[in-house]
Amino acid sequence: MDRFLCIQAFVRVAQAGSFVAAARQLRVTPSVVTSRIKHLEKLVQSPLFHRTTRAVTLSEAGTNFIGECTDMVAHMESITERMSVLRGTPAGVIRLQVLPGFAVTHLGNILKDFAAKNPKIDFDVTVSDEAVSAVGEGYDIMLQLFKRQQMTMIERPLARIQRVFCASTDYLSRHGMPLSPADLPERQLGLYSAYPAGDRWTFTRAGVESHIQLPARLRTNSVHMLRDFALTGAGVVCLPTMVCSEDLMAGRLVRVLPDFECPSLELLAIYPATQRRALKVRLFVELLSQYFATGAPWDRELESLPGWGRH
Repeated sequence: MDRFLCIQAFVRVAQAGSFVAAARQLRVTPSVVTSRIKHLEKLVQSPLFHRTTRAVTLSEAGTNFIGECTDMVAHMESITERMSVLRGTPAGVIRLQVLPGFAVTHLGNILKDFAAKNPKIDFDVTVSDEAVSAVGEGYDIMLQLFKRQQMTMIERPLARIQRVFCASTDYLSRHGMPLSPADLPERQLGLYSAYPAGDRWTFTRAGVESHIQLPARLRTNSVHMLRDFALTGAGVVCLPTMVCSEDLMAGRLVRVLPDFECPSLELLAIYPATQRRALKVRLFVELLSQYFATGAPWDRELESLPGWGRH
């Protein structure tokens, strides 16, 4: 049996903490992964994992060698990719997790441009903003807003993500335009449930910060549900501009409290440190960096609106 495949299976199981997850990443059956691990354990004459019904953890022998094995697998995969370039064009699959607000409207053009330059690289895309382990789930890259703060991950900043409060003209004609953040609790509010600050919001006007607790009539992990809530005239919502820029430009939504700024977020390309030399990952991250080199394209369009950016 190929020793590299056995070591690769060992690394994947250790990273994922699961034989099933490792098999999914390697695109083989769990029995194949089990067979490779058993063969490697026979070669080293020691168990590499402690197995229970709830968890798979490294044994002492596995712990001693996982670092070297991880580096070796990453190095071999990098060499294989570079050799494929010499034969023609880069090939393989990029397993990508993307937050819904970015995927629905903006990812398509990026994938189209990347595919035109790299026709032999395919994509397996999961649309989700769930905070998961890229290593455990087998993702090559995650495009997310919130830092993972893990030593095993690399976080590449791509773009500033503005958040604005907005509502439909119909709702504002019936309930009036809020004049300050203190007016927001009197409105029907729709808020995203996963922001780290929870109900406590910070607003900045002319360099002066104010803080306020904002109760929500609608709380959801879907920014697109918030957008629909606003478009139907149901209330005031806070949305990232990458989700609502077209509605603001078309007048379907109106920015509320334009003089008050919410703290912005940051779109990040997050990938395992073991993938830093992977050609397919490097090519895609470079394209993303070029796409955002002059800022977020949806924000550049919004700059033409009267009073936009006045704080």
